[in-house]
Amino acid sequence: MKLDNDIALAMRLADAAAAAIRPHFRTVAAERKGDATPVTLADRAAEEAMRRILTAEVPRDTIIGEEFGSTAGSSGRSWVLDPIDGTAGFLAGRPIFGTLIALVVEGFPVLGVLDQPITGERWVGAMGMQTTLNGKPVQTRICRELSDATLATTGPHYFDDHDGGHFMGLAAKTDHKRMVMGGDCYNYAMLATGQLDVVCEANLKLHDWAALVPIVEGAGGTMADWNGDPLHAGSDGHVIALGDPARLEDVVEALACGH
Repeated sequence: MKLDNDIALAMRLADAAAAAIRPHFRTVAAERKGDATPVTLADRAAEEAMRRILTAEVPRDTIIGEEFGSTAGSSGRSWVLDPIDGTAGFLAGRPIFGTLIALVVEGFPVLGVLDQPITGERWVGAMGMQTTLNGKPVQTRICRELSDATLATTGPHYFDDHDGGHFMGLAAKTDHKRMVMGGDCYNYAMLATGQLDVVCEANLKLHDWAALVPIVEGAGGTMADWNGDPLHAGSDGHVIALGDPARLEDVVEALACGH
């Protein structure tokens, strides 16, 4: 699968989103969506900017965005957009949010971009290619034992009681004194760059994780659901990412025994 043209398009989308987001950083106020999660003018402006480009350049492709839903296409290809993944961090003035752009073909992500518009960091992952950060290859790190692993998650309040029990079962098996809370998509970027070992989350939507799969896997890691099965468009939102795929069985076992 040749993705050069799609990568170039994704880069233009990221540029457009960044231009829409930067003027609002540390200046914009939050609103509340129907599910009580925060949203800002920057979220909407960034997604609108990306949608305009996609509508003009690939009108037959489906567009799935966090803020404006789905626009059906006929090509079998879907662009999945999260203009600001980590809106709470964005509102707190913390540059650990990101714009997520994915190309999904037949239910599986084949291309992903994570752009941090404030720091100027951009991770790009694509099927059959080494993941890059600003054009330079990145690699996950080896983790010999789960007890040595640094675990990250966006926050405990995103787990219900049942899932929280399973998560804490995993946390107990890792180097839990180094556990990282907060970070949203930026945790996966740090995993792909060799700074973290495991990310574990629940209740994610397709736009939350689709771009991250090619990035993590192109850097040598793996992503799966809590059963260890590959992620696809129908996955239930229970997501794990590992820098060292050799630890997948250990992580799945720890999650299963955690409640």
